[in-house]
Amino acid sequence: MTKTMMETFKLSAIALALVAGLSACEGDDGEVGATGATGEQGEAGTDGVDGTDGVDGTDVTASLVRLATVPSGAEVTGAFLTEEGDLFFNVQHPSDANTETDSVNGVPFNKGTVGVLRGVNFNDLPSTIVDSVVPESDFERQTVMAALGQYEIIGQTGDTFDTLLAGGLGVHYTYQTDEVIIENNNPDFNGYISTGDGEGYLFTNWESYPGGVSRMKIEKDELGSWSVTEAMMVDFEDVAGTAANCFGSVSPWGTPLTSEEWIVNSTVDSTTDSSWNDPDDTGTDNLEALLAPDFPNPYRYGYIAEITAPTSEEPIVVKHYTIGRYEHENSTVMPDKRTVYSSQDDTGGILFKFIADTEEDLSAGTLYGAKLEQDSGLTDPAVTGFDVTWVELATGNNATIEAWIAEYDGIDTDDYVDEESSYMSVAEVEAWAAWVDAGRPSDTTYPTIEDGGTMVTAGQPMDDRAAFLESRAAGKALGATAEWRKLEGISINHDRVLEAVEGTDVIADEIVDEAYMYFGIADIDNTMIDDEGDIQLSNRVKDCGGVYRAKIDGDYSLSRIEPVLMGGTYRSTLDGAEKCDVDQMSQPDNVIVMRDGRVIVGEDGFQENNTLWLLDPSAE
Repeated sequence: MTKTMMETFKLSAIALALVAGLSACEGDDGEVGATGATGEQGEAGTDGVDGTDGVDGTDVTASLVRLATVPSGAEVTGAFLTEEGDLFFNVQHPSDANTETDSVNGVPFNKGTVGVLRGVNFNDLPSTIVDSVVPESDFERQTVMAALGQYEIIGQTGDTFDTLLAGGLGVHYTYQTDEVIIENNNPDFNGYISTGDGEGYLFTNWESYPGGVSRMKIEKDELGSWSVTEAMMVDFEDVAGTAANCFGSVSPWGTPLTSEEWIVNSTVDSTTDSSWNDPDDTGTDNLEALLAPDFPNPYRYGYIAEITAPTSEEPIVVKHYTIGRYEHENSTVMPDKRTVYSSQDDTGGILFKFIADTEEDLSAGTLYGAKLEQDSGLTDPAVTGFDVTWVELATGNNATIEAWIAEYDGIDTDDYVDEESSYMSVAEVEAWAAWVDAGRPSDTTYPTIEDGGTMVTAGQPMDDRAAFLESRAAGKALGATAEWRKLEGISINHDRVLEAVEGTDVIADEIVDEAYMYFGIADIDNTMIDDEGDIQLSNRVKDCGGVYRAKIDGDYSLSRIEPVLMGGTYRSTLDGAEKCDVDQMSQPDNVIVMRDGRVIVGEDGFQENNTLWLLDPSAE
């Protein structure tokens, strides 16, 4: 079918669907009450400030539906939508005081929980959905309440599934002595690899020190109920363990990508903190227990790890140092199987891009950081967008970077010197940036100890390790914008992007001419509202956060970021959850884009019951 014929066919289908949809809107909504008397017309208000046009001149409008709420104390994590329409999501760190049980599961939500909304095909949702309730009773506050389907628990922290997983789900052990370090109540990302109709492997991140990834073989019966037939914790010992495994994605070639987040101990103005190997610092105690008798090297953590051979008896973990070291929320791979976008979840974070040298191989390529230019004359988060250009940091490969990392192995508490770093310094990153600006002359060396160098590299020939080991400091030194605050999950719908960019007809009943990458911002605060640098927004929204999107250009790059929907005005005079309107988004965290263009958004906020929202960015 030619592109013209395809578009004609699709437009006809859309027209028919529109007529049917408008007819459906006239259905019975229940008994209509009596019309009240018309009140006296009030005085006309003053005209509001005109908003800016959206991408390519189209206004961005949006609506919200409350799909579900999670129990008291919990975040919504791990939203993942399968090709068959199953929506998985997790109940992360719920209150251990929760005691209520529902009829589906019969157990309380008082520990980390992995589950699914059964009985619904989320790839075939109606256009109109009634909101789930705002919890009021103890039962509603302590269980998962949903607008559609029933939440079914697949596994909870410590579950052994009748000895299928003797060590327990989300439980981490020392490598040498097999002693329990932590029972992890923080399930985060879910990624599903199908092995046939109604069956597949569910990978789940467990976010802590140390962290981990579980794999459960699950099967769905004819009524939509799931059961676990195999279970394991993926082995990370060959890569010195893992930590703070936050959100993630599944690559177009079917491998889970897990993100190491808050293991990176740096700030927007520093490199790795000197306290890492301070004998009096307890922050790395669990990692030390994991690796004992070895001491953890900070440069072995803070990456995207790919789980290759994911359905084999022994999946293989590969850490991609090439994508950079920072607080990874998650990465998403474009349909070209080379371009990767990654978000840094921290105060003063950067949006990164990586372009691999070869399709389906993230082991070599070039790393970039985004440089933003804010719309002139605008500061309100709801209307202010940014133009984007890209700053090249460096080209590298895993093998070369791993050799640099290995130079820091063996550094431990005996090497600690008060107020001195055993790792890369700001002075070294600045010297690297000057070297890059000068064209990387071959006779350049790292600073001496007296000039701010450190024990590993002082006086040695200059190289590009700063770009991959201290990626934020390196990007900032070259001019990338290091000002995002809580840059959270980023997501595309692979097929929508493929059709928009390549013209391949993969979305039925719709012509997709434009496709977007969406991302959540939990807090529009701190470095985003400090009246300095590239991002200078107002403090109206603050911790209520919002969702942005960027149109994917023809080369899978992006050149423009615009707001889609912000949380309500932050009410600083109120207490706790009241600061953000319960009927609007509050600290949106992870997002996933559906085939029909709607977006599922999970909250990581201070509401008593965080919400899983359905966001329609095209609603009128």
